[in-house]
Amino acid sequence: MSGLANGCSRERRQTGAMSEQQIQQEIRLQCGKGPVRLWRNNTGRLMDRYGRPVTFGLCPGSSDLIGLRQVVIGPEHLGQTMAVFAAIEVKAPGGRASPEQTQFISAIQGFGGIAGIARSVAEANSVLGLEPLP
Repeated sequence: MSGLANGCSRERRQTGAMSEQQIQQEIRLQCGKGPVRLWRNNTGRLMDRYGRPVTFGLCPGSSDLIGLRQVVIGPEHLGQTMAVFAAIEVKAPGGRASPEQTQFISAIQGFGGIAGIARSVAEANSVLGLEPLP
């Protein structure tokens, strides 16, 4: 178990389940190594000091974690290793994806990327096509 999970054990005992933020952090730390790199994608809109709106993040509905999954392409590319875009929408148990989040996941998958919803490290490993952790 990661240090994060140990550090959050008191809150987990009180609520009985990890929060979406805790799940997200654990997935990012546990799955974002080896052939995968994951980054937090914060999205939203704020006003700057002049009152102008500043939009940040990829787009409305884009996943919580985005990154790359290394893959080896077949003989037509002479065995080169390439990266495939990956997106993981993290949800707490019982949490549901919004229509925009579902559309984003479908778009990534439609273009040949890796995308899905995860409520745990095990589910994120499955989305990313990784072996389960020992």
